[in-house]
Amino acid sequence: MPCFVNAQQSAVYVNDLKEYRDAVYLYNNKQYQAAQSIFQQVKKTTDNNEVEANCTYYIANCAVRLNQLGADALMEDFVTQYPMSTKRNSAYKDVADYYFEQGKYAYALKWYEKVDVSNLSYAEKERYYFYSGYAFFTAKRYDKARGFFEKVSDSETYGSQAKYYIGYMAYEGDDYNQAMDVFNQIEGSKQLDEKLAYYKADMNFKLGKFELALKQALEQLEKTRDREEVSELHKIAGESLFNLKRYEEAIPHLSAYKGKKGKWNNTDYYMLGYAYYQKQDYESAIGQFNKIVDGKNKVAQNAYYHLAQCYLSTDKKLQALNAFRNAYQMEFDDEIRQDAMFNYAKLSYDVGNPYESVPAVLLSYLDTYPDAGHKEEIESLLVDSYITSKNYDAALQLLEKNRNYSSKETYQKVAFYRGVEIFNEGDYKNAMAYFDKSLKQPQNAVYNARATYWKAECNYLLSNYEDALIGFKRFETYNTAGLRENANIDYNIAYTYFKQKKYDQAINYYQKFINSTSDNHYLNDAYLRLGDSYFVTRKYWPAMETYNKAITLNGVDADYAAFQKAISYGFVDRSERKIEDLEKFVATFKNSAYTDDALFELGKVYIEQGKNQKGIKAYDKLVTEHKNSSYAPKALLREGLALYNSNQNELAMIKLKKVVSDFPKTQESIEAAGTIKQLYSEQGQIDAYAAWVQQYDFIQVTNADLDNATYEYAETQFVQNKNEKAIKGFEEYLNKFPNGLHVTNAHFYLAQLLYGKDDKVGAKPHYEAVIGMERNEFTEQALSRLSSIYLENKNYDAAIPVLKRLETEADYPQNVSYAQSNLMKAYYELNDYEATIAYAEKVLANPKIDDRITSDAKIMIARSAMKTGDEARAKQAYADVQKIATGALAAEANYYDVYFKNKEGDYVASHEAFKNFAKNYGGYKEFTGKVLIVEAKNYYAEKDSFNATYMLNHVIEKYEAYPNIVSEAQVLLSQIKTEEAKTNASVEVKEQPTNTEQGK
Repeated sequence: MPCFVNAQQSAVYVNDLKEYRDAVYLYNNKQYQAAQSIFQQVKKTTDNNEVEANCTYYIANCAVRLNQLGADALMEDFVTQYPMSTKRNSAYKDVADYYFEQGKYAYALKWYEKVDVSNLSYAEKERYYFYSGYAFFTAKRYDKARGFFEKVSDSETYGSQAKYYIGYMAYEGDDYNQAMDVFNQIEGSKQLDEKLAYYKADMNFKLGKFELALKQALEQLEKTRDREEVSELHKIAGESLFNLKRYEEAIPHLSAYKGKKGKWNNTDYYMLGYAYYQKQDYESAIGQFNKIVDGKNKVAQNAYYHLAQCYLSTDKKLQALNAFRNAYQMEFDDEIRQDAMFNYAKLSYDVGNPYESVPAVLLSYLDTYPDAGHKEEIESLLVDSYITSKNYDAALQLLEKNRNYSSKETYQKVAFYRGVEIFNEGDYKNAMAYFDKSLKQPQNAVYNARATYWKAECNYLLSNYEDALIGFKRFETYNTAGLRENANIDYNIAYTYFKQKKYDQAINYYQKFINSTSDNHYLNDAYLRLGDSYFVTRKYWPAMETYNKAITLNGVDADYAAFQKAISYGFVDRSERKIEDLEKFVATFKNSAYTDDALFELGKVYIEQGKNQKGIKAYDKLVTEHKNSSYAPKALLREGLALYNSNQNELAMIKLKKVVSDFPKTQESIEAAGTIKQLYSEQGQIDAYAAWVQQYDFIQVTNADLDNATYEYAETQFVQNKNEKAIKGFEEYLNKFPNGLHVTNAHFYLAQLLYGKDDKVGAKPHYEAVIGMERNEFTEQALSRLSSIYLENKNYDAAIPVLKRLETEADYPQNVSYAQSNLMKAYYELNDYEATIAYAEKVLANPKIDDRITSDAKIMIARSAMKTGDEARAKQAYADVQKIATGALAAEANYYDVYFKNKEGDYVASHEAFKNFAKNYGGYKEFTGKVLIVEAKNYYAEKDSFNATYMLNHVIEKYEAYPNIVSEAQVLLSQIKTEEAKTNASVEVKEQPTNTEQGK
């Protein structure tokens, strides 16, 4: 029985072995799927423990090789289930080897660490050590790797490769001596020699053996075809030659280097740039140096310094300024820093400085290097810079803090120029304070005279005529020959006397000026005012002769001269000639502001001669064609009176009633009402008069005496300059007689008094009351004052209708100009750019405006055109402003000069415009920030990344008060850096903050 059983078991076992051997055969032939399937069948059917264990081992091994999910777990299960299996150690090693050969070194290490090395054969041990070492090497765990490689460094099979990796790890750790020693041991290996040649060349370079490194690099360049290695060998050869100061030979090798992953770094650009610099090929050097962006180390400082030298050698001084400034701001090499700061200071004086005031730069150099050899030269430049920098405000602040480096004369000059600057901005009160500062340091007689003159100008424009006259007279006491102020001093004195109504003195000075000038513009005006002075002093024949001279010049206000001449004939009993000239005037000057005056005078003289019909015709023409004229109610009244006096009572009544209805509450309407009453009385129609008069509450049928008495008291106080009593008197009158006979006058005079006290809030309703009445003699002044109150409070919506009325109703041309120029500005503030341009063109059509108003109008056109996208028009307007503007407006116009030239792609011209801005307008910070961005665009368009990024970084750091400017600079800088980072590994691109983040 046992034999039978044994026979049956043997048959099964034999069958199992056959299938098992078949599976092993398939496994050894890498038929893992098929082998695994058979091993699984055998495992299910065998009852032999060893066969079962082996099947489990192979099933797991096949799973590993087939990358089946859970293969690791199957192998772990095998080890756990069959701890005594002879294949346990083989399992670890085989799986590890498999992963190693698949390049999965991390997986391989996991299994190698499980292997029991003591159970391996000698050959297996060598393989195990080398493979483990290499797996650790790929993981950059060099300490572990070195230990395994050293165990097989003498192996015939793995020794050379192990030594290569030991040498390589020493090379990577900068231990070049050990690396060289190890590499020398394996020299001659065909497999490794090509790789060793590159490393030896590189190590010799790093060991400072430049000749040997160069030799090895050049030899290997002839052998290798590996593109990456060729690039690295050129770098070794180029840098070796660079260090041997063989710069010209270095250039082709440095240029052939392709960089790491196609990118150079700042050091690469520096070396090639410096090689070109040594060759004196400055343009090529600039092309390399200016790619070094945001460098913050000694190499960068050196590069920027030599970049500056290259710029100087090619006469690019503003670019040199930037590079020297960057070099001196770095503290790696003090010798470079000092020389860079010296050159930066000199260039600042020479070409201007858009970053800081020139005197501040020069002072900083003297403070930083007080014992430097250039001290005297810089001190000399500093004294001049206070004037030449034209940033007088900053210069004055520095002077007041640093008296050691300047004289009192320098302070005198700078204070004077600052005063002129503020004067040109229209701030006469503050300008006068600076002229006083200048006069307190009376070192230079020329500037004493000039400051005296301009202080007098300020007093004149502030209506301080007595002080102005004293100043102008004092100016005459100086030796003023050659001063431009001297040309018009007699003219100014004449005007000051004229304003004081001292006409005889004015006549003397106007005549003196006329005899000495050839400037037709001033000559024309002098004739007019001289004529006026003769006229008001009743010297009519000299007045007419003088007006004739103005008419002959055919300049501005020729119509005024013609009108004055015509009415002068009336005062010398030449009425026929007066009529002739007035008729000629009306026909010749149809659009003159004096046409209504001429018609009024014409009507008056005709009626005086008894030519009533002609007089009435003239008055009719005035009322019809100039209905908004202040002469309209007067002409209508005189027409009615003329008709009344010629017994044309019915027509007279019509005209007089029209005066009352069209111009109520005016003096003319009151006088007309009196004549109407008389007409009704003469006709016995008292009831008709009573019915008619009920329509008009301002015509006081009773209580007129009390009305007049109350008003006359207030008016008397006003005439006698008893202002407080006058204010109380007019207020009392308006309270008692809100519709009184003199309500217009009372409102106006009260408004004037309150305005004079700077109580503009109190004055406002009274001016409003005056303009709310029919056109009267005060309407024009009230409109002007009320509009100024609205404008001062930036209440443009309220100001515009008042200004529009002033424009159409004003008799004085200067008020029309005032209205139009302020309508232009008000519409701009309300973003109505079409209306802004329309009014700017009206302003410019006036031949009598000065340069300041002209530049205002041109600026309004330019700004509005920019807002509406009409850049062609804006460009022309800004170009016009450039010719005449001063101060902030000039800075704005010059910024746009840079801007438009950049947009047109004319970068050279844009650079020149920027230089002009930097030299003259650096004190205007907002426009300086904007112009720096445009200049950065110029540079980047010319592939000058250094200057572009340097300027943008400065804007971002220093212009936090202007977030829109900073934001624009950040966006542009990010774009440039993103582009540069494609070829320069040293450039870091940081994500710019969003607008929301900036706001936080």
